[in-house]
This record gives sequence, structure tokens and C-alpha cells, in this order.
Amino acid sequence: MATKKITERDWERLIRAARDVRKRAHAPYSKYRVGAALLTQDGKIITGCNVENASYGLTICAERGAICSAVAQGHRKFVALALVSSSGAGPCGACRQVLVEFAPEMPVRIVLPAGKKHRQSTVEELLPSRFDSSALT
Repeated sequence: MATKKITERDWERLIRAARDVRKRAHAPYSKYRVGAALLTQDGKIITGCNVENASYGLTICAERGAICSAVAQGHRKFVALALVSSSGAGPCGACRQVLVEFAPEMPVRIVLPAGKKHRQSTVEELLPSRFDSSALT
């Protein structure tokens, strides 16, 4: 639920956290490190990084790692997500689906490692015609 106004200072904090956690990614196969930082509704920053596995399908992306960590800490309302990767790629399909479960209107800022903003959108824009709980009723 993105009800809090996100300031540039918030984005700077998120980007710094995502850049820092990216350094701890476990990416021995692809060498493609990703860091994610979620801002919770109560102002806490929760991070995640990708953790690869020799069986590629079992790799955990940074975004899902951050969501799982946040949920484990009792957070379920998110207001912003910063992603840092070497190419500025957006979340994969699985991550988009997990993100939409919690905060479809959440802004997502995708940033290159040096901190340059690559692009910004919302989770809804990243996953149009999404599958969500309304399909289950």
C-alpha cells in the first residue's frame, strides 16, 4: 500500500541500501549481482540480494528475497522498491507476481550501480493484466 509520499531522500536511502546489499549477492555462475531495498509503510528498509544455485531454477532473486525477509519480520505494507543491477534490468516475471501480491501501486526505481536512475514505474505498470486475489473469488 503506497500511501506514504516518497521523497528523494527516501530514494537515496533505498538506493544506497540496494547498492550495499548487491555486493553480498551470491552470483558465482552468472556474475550478475542484484540488490533490492524495500521501504515499509512504517519507514523501515528491508534488503535482499540474489542467491544463485547450480540448479538455476532454484535461484532466489533479490526482490523476492527482500519480500520474504520483510514478511518474516512482520511487514506486509510496502511503499517503494529500489533495484540495483549492472544493466538496469527490471524484475523477472516471478518477482513481479510476488510484488503485485503486496503492493501493486508501489513505485519501483531501477538504478545502475553508480547510482544513476535508469527508469521508474509502478508494480502495476510492470505487470499489466495481472493475476491477483480477485481471480480467486
